[in-house]
Amino acid sequence: MDQTRTAVVTGASSGIGAATARHLAREGFHVYCAARRADRIEALAAEIGGTPVACDVTDEDSVAGLASAVGDRLDVLVNNAGGAFGASPVAEADSDDWRRMFEVNVIGLMQVTRALLPALVASRDGVILNVGSTAGRIAYEGGAGYTAAKHGTQVVNETLRLELYDQPVRVMEIAPGMVKTEEFGLVRFGGDEEKAQAVYAGVAEPLVADDVADAITWMVTRPAHVSIDELVIRPKAQAAQHKVHRQG
Repeated sequence: MDQTRTAVVTGASSGIGAATARHLAREGFHVYCAARRADRIEALAAEIGGTPVACDVTDEDSVAGLASAVGDRLDVLVNNAGGAFGASPVAEADSDDWRRMFEVNVIGLMQVTRALLPALVASRDGVILNVGSTAGRIAYEGGAGYTAAKHGTQVVNETLRLELYDQPVRVMEIAPGMVKTEEFGLVRFGGDEEKAQAVYAGVAEPLVADDVADAITWMVTRPAHVSIDELVIRPKAQAAQHKVHRQG
């Protein structure tokens, strides 16, 4: 009987998700690489010996397809799919941007978790790791939609841990601070490269996707009796959300 450990990583087409899929594969997991962009996850799955699953976490039928592909048993779920859209103050907020943020960061997370929970319980040592953000812990100007959505991620995580306290499933959250990836800022600022790069101006060493993926892999591979309930990870240069050491 094949007892290869299995993992699902959502949002695996780039950034933290793709890096996490690679790290877990190196630890011996068979990884289901889930994302909307089929070409990217097919290339990633071929690289790491995983399984690509085209999936939009905001669509219930698409999520049902992911659950069907995974089958009856799953060891690790990394709910990484998420995103920030826009950075307007509340007085100028775009309702559609806010809806998109809640759909992917909260409702999508719920739908994937709900669909895969039976398989996680069946493993007898399942792990749900939700990728939150330091934005889920403090507010900042221009970030109300994203901070509200990521606060939602955190509260869903805490509630789920209470609801599953007697089940063989650990519930964890990683909350990264400043992470420089190829797409997050571009998506947030509608493709404006200058605005995206300005976020990291003067920061010698922001976190990169591999830093977060390394931490995620450590968290989900702790012994069954050890739960890393939450882990906040920032670059050394970022003392707090508003306190960043910028050179020059």
